[in-house]
Amino acid sequence: MKKILVTGGCGYIGAHTIVDLVENGYDVVCVDNNSRSNTKLLEGAETILGKKVKSYKVDLCNYDETYAVLQENPDITGVIHFAAYKAVGESVERPLMYFENNLLSLINLLKCVQEFQIPHFVFSSSCTVYGNPDVVPVTEETPPKPAESPYGYTKQMGEQIVSESVKSFSTNAILLRYFNPVGAHPSCVIGELPLGKPQNLVPAITQTAIGKLPQMTVFGNDYPTRDGSCVRDFIHVCDLAHAHTLAIDYLVEQKNLSRCEVFNLGTGNGVTVLEAINMFEKVSGQKLNYKIGPRRAGDVVATYANNDKARTRLGWNPEYSLEQMMDTAWQWELKLKKDESLYGSQNSILN
Repeated sequence: MKKILVTGGCGYIGAHTIVDLVENGYDVVCVDNNSRSNTKLLEGAETILGKKVKSYKVDLCNYDETYAVLQENPDITGVIHFAAYKAVGESVERPLMYFENNLLSLINLLKCVQEFQIPHFVFSSSCTVYGNPDVVPVTEETPPKPAESPYGYTKQMGEQIVSESVKSFSTNAILLRYFNPVGAHPSCVIGELPLGKPQNLVPAITQTAIGKLPQMTVFGNDYPTRDGSCVRDFIHVCDLAHAHTLAIDYLVEQKNLSRCEVFNLGTGNGVTVLEAINMFEKVSGQKLNYKIGPRRAGDVVATYANNDKARTRLGWNPEYSLEQMMDTAWQWELKLKKDESLYGSQNSILN
């Protein structure tokens, strides 16, 4: 079995990707410093898989620790790099922390990829690289505009660091620009586990519905969209996870057309924040307590994907509907209510 290093493997997308990789015949090594996560999701992934996953508590901003992981696992053939801070609002308030963490960790990791001659590298990027696009849906050729937040800039810079770096050594890379991951594994053993007040829409919805939050805020209803709220492209986390496995397959099978390729990962459907709330209310039968607030710094007005390239080149076909996304998110939230221990880690205010 080919061995893949997954950084940020205790996080939301990382844990789901570990499940998908192992179910598709890969061996996995997990690295996470747990500054924005705890081990519960990795343990849940192990429960689904019925086997242990080798893991290290390592900060990628520490080069020596990162090097040691690769040294202990010389048979790693690919890296999927998730580990990064990702809260848009926090990045506006603490930009230097975001630039330091997100870029230094990537640079250290790429140094090790070069040193150990690891042939395959997949970078977790984001639709934030497009900024406020002039035309939607966006394609991979849509020119990036100025990012709306320091977080967005770290993804733009990260892409440039990867694409320039692999020109000088024998690694092939894929940049996966994904849109808005939501939902939970259908087993409801793993799902989104924000620490502290959630910064993403769907966990804010589910936590409000279940009573963890007294009320949620829709940030702005005066945007030039069909109902005044921001437009997003929601994608189920299991569909997103599988795209990472397909990306590794694509590189292993040497299907790449260049040293560094880019793929959008979204459903191609633009959904407003208010439409997402309405779908949740329909699926759950819960009336949501929300208010309209002012616009939030860093938010993009509208963005959704043209995913033709991922469908054609990777063979990726997202399967989950918006209704299923909201249903699995709600079932996960109900499960969390039964198991309050999953909220036992208070080592961070944000995930």
